Amino acid sequence: MPNPEANKVTQWQLLLLAISFLTRLPVQLRFNVSGAHLNQASRYFALVGLLLGGLLALSYGVFQLLLPASISVLLMMAAGLLLTGAFHEDGWADVWDGFGGGWQVSQKLAIMKDSRLGTYGAAALFIMLLVKFQSLLFLSESLITVLSAIVIGQCVSRVVATSLIMGMEYVSEDATSKVKPLAMHLSVTSLVMLLVTAATLLVSLIAVGVLLWQTVFILIAVLLILRVILIRWFKQQLGGYTGDCLGAAQQLSEIAIYLTFVSVL
Repeated sequence: MPNPEANKVTQWQLLLLAISFLTRLPVQLRFNVSGAHLNQASRYFALVGLLLGGLLALSYGVFQLLLPASISVLLMMAAGLLLTGAFHEDGWADVWDGFGGGWQVSQKLAIMKDSRLGTYGAAALFIMLLVKFQSLLFLSESLITVLSAIVIGQCVSRVVATSLIMGMEYVSEDATSKVKPLAMHLSVTSLVMLLVTAATLLVSLIAVGVLLWQTVFILIAVLLILRVILIRWFKQQLGGYTGDCLGAAQQLSEIAIYLTFVSVL
């Protein structure tokens, strides 16, 4: 049944909750947060991604005025880690540690809950960051292109990751004692708001001549295929998803977006 307390929270408060959940930006939440609130706040995850993308694009724009492109990309990536607290990167590393080091589902979940970083996770984290760096460095030959890739990468990747909540069941050894908070339900309304946010961004960039329709169609096709692969992968490994899986999905989607731009160019 719907939680009546959740209905008392305004959309602005839900947006602030989404910002607080996904970033380290200082936000004051003047209400008692519940699971129902976080479920509703998930509709704004793409908008938070848009905010992060804007901040990171701005930081890169400032850095490249004074420094070479390679250093500017590194500093921008460091700024992203500071803004998010490496939230999704942690999930990426945990997924590879768990999937690589466990045989049974219970073993994989136990490894993923372990705060220590293993060999699989460390290697995957290194490769992922290196691919991001190389991709953005290649795209930096055009300032407009790299800035748009950064914004799209941050926004649209969170749409893909959040949409997985609707397609799978949450899996945990103990669903009552999760280490990390997590949105566990995505309504149709929330999914529509995520898609509208991403579509508005892409159509706006097409309208101003930054993107071509062909590029957007290719990007959408790549991400739809990736979403199917992620669902099959997580179901095969765990029978569902965890918070770490969503973090890994965001990172992989972001990489896919950058690589699509590189391939098209």
